[in-house]
Amino acid sequence: MAFDLVFLGGTGDLAWRKLMPAVFQAFRHGALPPEGRVLASSREDLDRAGYCTWLRAKFDSLSWDEPFTDAEFQAFVGMLDYLRLDITKPEAHQALAEWVNQRSAESVVIYLAVAPALFGGLVTGLGRVGLNDRRVRVVLEKPLGYDLASATAINDAVSAVLQEYQIFRIDHYLGKQSVQNLMALRFGNSLFEPLWRREWIENVQITIAEDLGVEQRGGYYDRSGGALRDMMQNHMLQLLCMVAMEPPASEDADAVRDEKLKVLRSLKPLTVADVASNVIRGQYRAGRIQGGTVPGYREEEGVAANSTTETFVALRAEIQNWRWAGVPFFLRTGKRLAQRTADIVVNFRAVPHPIFAGPAGYQNRLVIRLQPEDSIELDLLAKASNRSKSEQGRLVPVSLNLDFKEAFGTQTIEAYERLLRKVLAGRLDLFVRFDEQQAAWRYVAPIIEAWSSDPESLRMYNAGSWGPPASSGLLARDGAAWPEER
Repeated sequence: MAFDLVFLGGTGDLAWRKLMPAVFQAFRHGALPPEGRVLASSREDLDRAGYCTWLRAKFDSLSWDEPFTDAEFQAFVGMLDYLRLDITKPEAHQALAEWVNQRSAESVVIYLAVAPALFGGLVTGLGRVGLNDRRVRVVLEKPLGYDLASATAINDAVSAVLQEYQIFRIDHYLGKQSVQNLMALRFGNSLFEPLWRREWIENVQITIAEDLGVEQRGGYYDRSGGALRDMMQNHMLQLLCMVAMEPPASEDADAVRDEKLKVLRSLKPLTVADVASNVIRGQYRAGRIQGGTVPGYREEEGVAANSTTETFVALRAEIQNWRWAGVPFFLRTGKRLAQRTADIVVNFRAVPHPIFAGPAGYQNRLVIRLQPEDSIELDLLAKASNRSKSEQGRLVPVSLNLDFKEAFGTQTIEAYERLLRKVLAGRLDLFVRFDEQQAAWRYVAPIIEAWSSDPESLRMYNAGSWGPPASSGLLARDGAAWPEER
């Protein structure tokens, strides 16, 4: 199948760190038809040869699970092209159309790896030059807007040019192997589904933690609104949906997305008054990570000295339906935390009448780990098998582990590769529909409103910690604790 894959913003960080490596991996894995073309476009003064040289240097700076050879890269280069374009100008849209129309590719994928503020005008321009026919698919990188009003404005502009089946709103966490296997675990096996409800689950905890700060993105991060908009409104709520959704009727994209939308619409609304007791926001100050001292957020390049932008958010959510009524969902995300990790922890209720000696208050739990490595772990209790008299007959924690790299070896693929394959195949099941995004923005709107009128709610935390101590108190009210506090 002949395809054209176009990256607008082709020299940006996202393009060379994630997108081009994902395409290269798909090429190495034999997942790209040989008659495909890949175009990078930006304002950088490069030609095709210069871009390929530049990209090779960037690739060499990355760490690869599967090191590549010169021959592999040179074969990949045969698919690459480069156009120097200023996409804010109408003549750039026409030049792009001329490149696409050199041949009749069966599918044309245009990936907008640019600032969301450019989405509306850019898609309008694509429509004017005819790059909106049935073969065209457009990928929108998050964040889609700054709030509900701006997200709606972008969507209205895009939807005026493209049909919904042509719009791929990407959330790369949905492409992770562990998230896919959460679906398989729940809906492909009979073991967990009878237990996946309020009668058996005490609470659910979702964490996305980074040990890095804002790096060279301080100015952008400060202007874009912080952790709530960058992570909570999209990645975190999407993961909550994957945990809490009802079984869809099929793998059809809209069947899956309909069930996720029901979860978002069932979230117990937060009033502005609720925010103080159910949401914690923080900002990192100077501290130590991995033995080195790091600056505070306000000392980062491009960040205002009096910035109140949050780098940490924790919240307590409830889902008002029969399956989940009364079960708290705890979500947290932050920068400069103790370690880089992302996991979903499902804590099951304790046995009603313990008859064995063992750890007090122990709960079975299922841990779906998304990073640094994809895995699923089931924590159980078993009789100790050592010879110590003090341990004989006692129950001790043991874990059943599924490590996907160990199970599948090099056959596993990374999130962006999986999602780009889906786009090329025209499959929308791992992408977000706009009514989902609307519902998510509506849910966080009271938080945005409350924080805008209460800058004193910002809590400072030391870099290298697990965030403000108040985030632990958020769980303690329900008799719960974060995994590292167990």
